[in-house]
Amino acid sequence: MKQLLTGTIVVAVVLVGVWFCLFYLLFPLRYTGEISAAATEYGVEPALIAAVINAESGFNKNKISSKNAIGLMQLLPSTAEYVTDKPCDLFNAAENIAVGTKYLAYLIDKFGDVNTALFAYNAGEGNVTRWLNEQQVKELTSCPFAETNAYVAKVQKSVKFYRGRI
Repeated sequence: MKQLLTGTIVVAVVLVGVWFCLFYLLFPLRYTGEISAAATEYGVEPALIAAVINAESGFNKNKISSKNAIGLMQLLPSTAEYVTDKPCDLFNAAENIAVGTKYLAYLIDKFGDVNTALFAYNAGEGNVTRWLNEQQVKELTSCPFAETNAYVAKVQKSVKFYRGRI
């Protein structure tokens, strides 16, 4: 009986350890100071910023996409310059997070809804504006791009895991 109890405890401890490892692999968190600063400056929830970074780059500040989006928040240089009116060092974590958060805040303000802003962050403002007009709605719950739908769902899910960690 004692061996059975000991074995059960060992299995439970191992399972909890595996769960925590998977949790931190799926939802890494770095750059908390930079995220908090940008969140405060632009009025965006820190958990949302972390979730966007995780979905966009997996917290890899050196990532470059096939479409030449750069850094943590996967910004195109043209988008960053549009947001800041100057060239940006998008490989700099603090600058990338600040510019990406400023752009996200702009989209939230423009579309009046976080989820619609996420569709625009991934698929582009022009596409979202067109879809809203075609569907005659004020908020999007889905779009014609499967990749964008999956992206928005991933960010929404991730926000829940990042709340309380920043």
